[in-house]
Amino acid sequence: MSDNGGETGAFLAGFIVGGLVGAATALILAPQSGERTRTQIREKSIELRDRAEDLAEDARVRAERLAEEARLRADEAAEEARRRADDLQQRGRQVYQEQRTRLTSAVEEGKKAAVRKKDELLGGQGGKVELPSEPAEPAA
Repeated sequence: MSDNGGETGAFLAGFIVGGLVGAATALILAPQSGERTRTQIREKSIELRDRAEDLAEDARVRAERLAEEARLRADEAAEEARRRADDLQQRGRQVYQEQRTRLTSAVEEGKKAAVRKKDELLGGQGGKVELPSEPAEPAA
């Protein structure tokens, strides 16, 4: 966020101080009686105090509104991050399952190929090797 709150606060403070100084200077230099001048100073100071309170209240309300908006944006961003994380997790599970299925299928195909090759090498004997019924006699 930008620093508009600080600039606004500085402007308001300068405005109030400038108003007080200007009002006091105008009243002091005006050709009036002391009693009337003091009354006007009192009235102006009350008026300026009320304006300052109103401005401070407006600034407080605006700050609360901005804080609420920021909180809502943060909540929305967090929800979006959760949603994306869930999507990624789901995609990861799907890819894992697909790869597992492919691997299982490849292993099964490998086993079948090994059995076929074994049968081929053994000459189609169904995997059985015939042994002679009697041991051969050594040649003398």
